[in-house]
Amino acid sequence: SSQVYQSPASLYKNPGELAKMECSHSISAYNVILWYKQSNYREFVFLGYMTAKTANPEVGFGIEGDASAGGTSTLTINQLTPNSSAVYYCAASLHSA
Repeated sequence: SSQVYQSPASLYKNPGELAKMECSHSISAYNVILWYKQSNYREFVFLGYMTAKTANPEVGFGIEGDASAGGTSTLTINQLTPNSSAVYYCAASLHSA
């Protein structure tokens, strides 16, 4: 079955440190991975996306890798702050021109 995978399940870091998390999927036609964060059960904040191998991160975040099926997209936060404490989500999608 087609699925989206995210790792690690949990991550504990100190302020100022770097954090990385990965996302992959097995949906053959999809070539987009989108990243979001949710703090304190509030609204989702968009962090950027990757189309195939082209990354489009928001300021303060890094995205790299491959968003196609079987590839891995990596989200990087270079300088963690107390505001970085959140639940992070990725989603797979289909890019259409």
